[in-house]
Amino acid sequence: MTSVKCITFVFLYIIVVQIIHTNSRTSNLWKLSMDGNIIEAGNFQKLPYHPEDIIDDPIFNIITSTVHYGKSWTKRSVDTNYCTDCQNVSASYEKRETVLLPQEVTNNTKNPEDDEVLDCGKPVNFTYYDNLVGVANRLSHPNVPEPQVGLIFKKKSTDIDVAALERKLKKAKREKPKSVQLYNQIGNFWRLKGDTYKSIECFRRALAVSPHNAEVLLNLARVLFTLQYLDDAIYLTRRSLEVQPPDKSAWQQYFTLGEIFKAYGHYQEASLHMRHCLHLRPGFDPAVSALKDLEATPDNNIHIYTLLIIVCLVLGVLLVIISSMDSNLESEYPEVKGQRHFNRAMAMRSLKMGISPRALRSKRYSGTCG
Repeated sequence: MTSVKCITFVFLYIIVVQIIHTNSRTSNLWKLSMDGNIIEAGNFQKLPYHPEDIIDDPIFNIITSTVHYGKSWTKRSVDTNYCTDCQNVSASYEKRETVLLPQEVTNNTKNPEDDEVLDCGKPVNFTYYDNLVGVANRLSHPNVPEPQVGLIFKKKSTDIDVAALERKLKKAKREKPKSVQLYNQIGNFWRLKGDTYKSIECFRRALAVSPHNAEVLLNLARVLFTLQYLDDAIYLTRRSLEVQPPDKSAWQQYFTLGEIFKAYGHYQEASLHMRHCLHLRPGFDPAVSALKDLEATPDNNIHIYTLLIIVCLVLGVLLVIISSMDSNLESEYPEVKGQRHFNRAMAMRSLKMGISPRALRSKRYSGTCG
């Protein structure tokens, strides 16, 4: 029984000694150095009591002064991130506290929406339309505002509150951040502002999700048409016309095609598309004025086609005259025709018999002299 007590006492003594040696009060303090290594900073018992005497650690200051605000991390002042709830620390900061008026508190309160950026997220890696020159060169495009885009957001006039529209789109983004329609509307917003790069990126993101969206294709075509990428614009517009749902009117596609062909100088085709547009939407003022301008402008292509037809007719007449002169010559001098046929027959016969043309000519000459 005594031996059991001794063994128990020894076991408890070992445990107590181990606890004393591993007490956290005697543990070391470790910190992260500037080069990213973990180094020993000292003993916990040597820590300063007052926050003014805290060891200056730049890495730790960066970590403690960065707070999560809204949807992003924001760098704040180091002095405002100490523990104000602790009694010892709060006592040392009482002399620094200042009383703010209600107006100052209201002015210093930052709206989380101000930090929110109206974009369509990270640019997508690939779309089916990245091979177009205007899309591939999107980083080098100039900023060209399109005030007529305001008609998309406000049907009656282009005078709209851009700030209110931006707040509305930010709210819609928080509610449905991955909506194709939202990407399309944000792209049109940046068209209105004149940021072509952001508008193209929003349309690319929408097309990455829905590559056959007729409305997005048309809006991207309008951007490239404004930048004078006419080949890309006409390709996207025709593609938009192909995938347009049958229950929706395609007057916008025909109007865009009319404008593109007008820029090309193909006034006849431009007039045709403008008439299609007015047939689907009668009284559309831009189409009416454009059609009047097209009808008043002479079509240079008609003159070119007429000139080509005249040249072809002249060449045909010359060929007929030359062939008729040849036939008249043969009719007036039949011996020339007979001699020609005779020479051809003799040449074929000499080839069959293995006689060279030179020997044949010499034989004919000797026969003539004899």
